[in-house]
Amino acid sequence: QVQLVESGGGLVEPGGSLRLSCAASGFTLDVHTITWFRQAPGKEREGVSCISSIDGSTYYADSVKGRFTITRENAKNTVYLQMNSLKPEDTAVYYCATDDEPLVSCSFQAYGMDFWGQGTLVTVSS
Repeated sequence: QVQLVESGGGLVEPGGSLRLSCAASGFTLDVHTITWFRQAPGKEREGVSCISSIDGSTYYADSVKGRFTITRENAKNTVYLQMNSLKPEDTAVYYCATDDEPLVSCSFQAYGMDFWGQGTLVTVSS
């Protein structure tokens, strides 16, 4: 059974950092492209970052470029999202997601994802 479990969210002050984890079970993460999405209250879900299973390339939304870093640790079957210089507008529920097919290109299209985690809440506030 394919399962994604996010963790690492919490309350942080502006300028602070958090590291989110997306632990996978039921499939081998290194052959599946993983995308982080977020959804703020009253807003649509948006793609934040993606790591390709094809060549390890990483992609970022313009709003987080230079502040967020996505990495993959195959031995732990886990993908991380390191978030630095956090801003109040980063407040959202963060989800990791993947396609059922292995070795697909990165995409920020939520409708194309087959499996989702339950989400982890990130609140940036003083």
